[in-house]
Amino acid sequence: MKTKILLLEDDNVLSETMVDILESRGFSIKHVISGEEALDATFQEEFDLLILDVNVPTINGFDLLKNLRDGGITTPAIFITARTDIDSLAQGFEVGADDYLKKPFDFDELLIRIEALLRKTFHTRADEIVIGDFRFYIGKDELYKNGDYIALPPAELKLTRLFFQQRGHTIEKSLLLETLNEGTFASENALRVHINRLRKIGLPILTVKGIGYRLETS
Repeated sequence: MKTKILLLEDDNVLSETMVDILESRGFSIKHVISGEEALDATFQEEFDLLILDVNVPTINGFDLLKNLRDGGITTPAIFITARTDIDSLAQGFEVGADDYLKKPFDFDELLIRIEALLRKTFHTRADEIVIGDFRFYIGKDELYKNGDYIALPPAELKLTRLFFQQRGHTIEKSLLLETLNEGTFASENALRVHINRLRKIGLPILTVKGIGYRLETS
């Protein structure tokens, strides 16, 4: 499957050249010329990378990326802009950019930055599991809902990790109790308490009667 890139650039000459070069390297490009079009595109499709100009119609690139990050969209983003001052550079990274390339730029440099960012993202996503509004990072043991971090007590964090790793599969009570380091039948009450707390934050955990529990994926 081709890597999908959203390109926001209102300069026709530059955008045509960029589309030609990127498509010749095997990328699939969605080109838009305004911030509003870019915002709509991110709601309709999932992209692997965002390349954003700053000075564009309707919604500028900085405001666009801030809106996306506030909405929990973590797609890596590169700004390409004629703004060369340090304040603009700082603002770009503050709103969530992963890279910032000043115009005019060398197309080979852009390709190098794209490949480096995609490699980094690939390794990060290998530890990332997304279910509905929830995103769990296995390597860091962190749970997010709609982009907001959810702090969990140690016992519930252990259960959450197991549920995400075994998502869609029924987990027997004995394994869940072992995960909690509580092997007695009496501790089933404690397990139910932990499960109910996870349900209260919205995790779709289904009771499988007589067997255990399952984290639904749809």
